[in-house]
Amino acid sequence: MRAERNWTQADLAYKVGISRQAVISIEKYKYVPSLELAFKIAEVFDISINEVFEHKEDKINE
Repeated sequence: MRAERNWTQADLAYKVGISRQAVISIEKYKYVPSLELAFKIAEVFDISINEVFEHKEDKINE
């Protein structure tokens, strides 16, 4: 989703108020976002909260 919008990890981090390192950890499934953060991610991507957690095989950066 991030790459489809031509956003860098830093762009997404800024939009949701976290560090770039946190974005990397989320993308590598080393960190599960809090519910609050998941809502922010859903908002910036204009998707449902369910879609944030739905597809483990589909990385957020694809």
